[in-house]
Amino acid sequence: MPVTVLLVDDEPLVRAGLRAVLDSQPDIEVVGEAADGAAVIPLVRQLRPDVVAMDVRMPLLDGIEATRAVLRSVDSPPKILVVTTFENDEYVYQALRAGADGFLLKRARPAEIVHAVRLVAEGDTLLFPSAVRALAAEYGNREARTALKRAALTEREEAVLRLMARGLTNVEIAGELIVGTETVKSHVSAILGKLGARDRTQAVITAYESGFVAPA
Repeated sequence: MPVTVLLVDDEPLVRAGLRAVLDSQPDIEVVGEAADGAAVIPLVRQLRPDVVAMDVRMPLLDGIEATRAVLRSVDSPPKILVVTTFENDEYVYQALRAGADGFLLKRARPAEIVHAVRLVAEGDTLLFPSAVRALAAEYGNREARTALKRAALTEREEAVLRLMARGLTNVEIAGELIVGTETVKSHVSAILGKLGARDRTQAVITAYESGFVAPA
C-alpha cells in the first residue's frame, strides 16, 4: 500500500509543487489538500492519511495549533511533517514540541521531499537538523531534567537515546551497538515509556532540553 499524504499550505503553488513531486512516486499518494490548519481535522478523519505535510505558518490556524488539535482529537493520528521556509524558525521547534514528527524545508530538492515523507511514515528516525537541536538546548528546563531523572534509564537505554538524538535509524543503532534490530526496538519502546514520550522526536527533545545530550 502506498504512503498516503495530506498537503496543508495556504500557498497553492507550494501545494501543487509538493503534489507533483510526491505523486510521481509509485509508493506515495497525495489524497487531499487544504489551505489552512482549520480544515485539517475533518480531512484527517475523512481521508485517514499516513502523513500530513503541514505549513507551520498559516492565517487562521497555524501548524503548531493544528498539530496539537490533531493529536488531541484524532484516534490513531497520522505522522505530521512540518513544512517551513527557515530551518531555525522557532515556530518549527514549537511544532515539534507540540508533537510533529519532523520537518521539511520548502526549498528542498524533490529527492529530499520524497525521502522526508518516507522517513516520517516509517517512524524510526528523525528529521531534526542542527539548527533545531540548538533551539532545543536553549529551551533547557527543569521539567525535562526531572523527566529524565525519573525515567531512570539503564546504561544501554542511555546509549540508545544518544544515538537516537544523532538521528540514527534502528538499523544504524543496532550496527553501532552490535545488537539485533529487535533489541533496539525494545530499548526505544522502553525509553518512550519511561519518558512518557509519544514518539522519538519527543524523547529527543527531552534529551536536549534536559542537557543529557548537547548539540554538536
